[in-house]
Amino acid sequence: MTAISIQISARPPGSDQSAAAWPDEAWKAKVVAAGDWRPVPFRQFIVKLHSRCNLSCDYCYIYEMADQTWRTLPGGMARETLRQAARRIGEYAERHGLAEVQVIYHGGEPLLVGPDYLDFASEEIRAAMPATTTAVLSVQTNGVLVDERMLQTLVRHEVGLGVSLDGGREANDRHRRYANGNGSFDQVARALSLVNQPEYRHLFSILLCTIDVTRDPVETFESLLEFDPPAVDFLLPLGNWSSPPPLLPAPPGETPYAEWLIAIFDRWYSAPSQETDVRLLQAIIDEVLGNPSGFEKVGLTPSAAIEVETDGSMHQVCSLKSAYDGATCTNLNVFAHTFDQAMEHPAVVARQVGRAALSDTCQDCDIRDMCGGGYYAHRYRADTGFRNPSVYCPDLFRLFGHVGRRVYADLARLTSGGAR
Repeated sequence: MTAISIQISARPPGSDQSAAAWPDEAWKAKVVAAGDWRPVPFRQFIVKLHSRCNLSCDYCYIYEMADQTWRTLPGGMARETLRQAARRIGEYAERHGLAEVQVIYHGGEPLLVGPDYLDFASEEIRAAMPATTTAVLSVQTNGVLVDERMLQTLVRHEVGLGVSLDGGREANDRHRRYANGNGSFDQVARALSLVNQPEYRHLFSILLCTIDVTRDPVETFESLLEFDPPAVDFLLPLGNWSSPPPLLPAPPGETPYAEWLIAIFDRWYSAPSQETDVRLLQAIIDEVLGNPSGFEKVGLTPSAAIEVETDGSMHQVCSLKSAYDGATCTNLNVFAHTFDQAMEHPAVVARQVGRAALSDTCQDCDIRDMCGGGYYAHRYRADTGFRNPSVYCPDLFRLFGHVGRRVYADLARLTSGGAR
């Protein structure tokens, strides 16, 4: 692969538009007229049961970054709002003939609503689905409120459980703390010991770990393995060209996030047997082998997710809150609008249109289709919007190259009769 030269998109001549200038309706009209957009129905509905949180993580994109719309939202979602959201999801699934939809309880911290509300919400959502549609339910939580009663409710409705944890006690408690400064590790570890009991283990889906490149990567990975997770995902910290992640932009030739992930890849990939799935790294392997990963953060897989906030408003996925205030807003809500109307939003089109939404740097890149420009939220810059390469561009280029070389070398050995 040849070296990359990153070019940030220029604002159109004479433009006086603000931060959100791209994507806009004019751009959307062009890609629609050109036949570049083939609408992909939403299949993932993220329902924000609670807009507040019982932790105060210092990197939280919902409370600590550009967007502050959480301040205007109700704390918990009213029951009638939940019922209406469920109706809209059911109507949409029937209209598009969806055999399955994923409904993810999210927040803030969704478990703040308590087990009785979770019981109600799960019943309402399943009841609202047409006979031909299965609702796959899950919850993404910080874990500190997971107890026996909560788990019994999740078991009753077969709600999958994803938990956020940033490694061992020292690594986790550096960032994932209560407002008084106390760490959350002990509570989460206690919760995971409950989750791993036989009657609850099948609910456990994934551990999410936000990368801290100042911590030892292999130690972080192995501390997560102690909880026997079925899958782990390492999240690049949310940031962009206007609000860069820690240590970026790096000096030329330095790729701190790639080196961190490469250390984990080599440890995970070289193990005698697979100890867990690592979602980001497995997605990269799939892409370098020419198989679409189905994972929005790499490749050209169209986004098929939409969110419903506690007031019933429809939003783009909340990672965009890291860009600018109001970045997720669609000005639609479940009481007055349908999800089909949300499909028409230019930002939805931009996240489904594939190559036509990529920057000039990405268009000319050797790994364009594998990388897909990186995660959409990481491309933002205040004066040009989202039509830029990822702020992690050099790191992604290095990481894809390393993974590709190792996988291709193993394939060559296998096809020549050797063994890995």
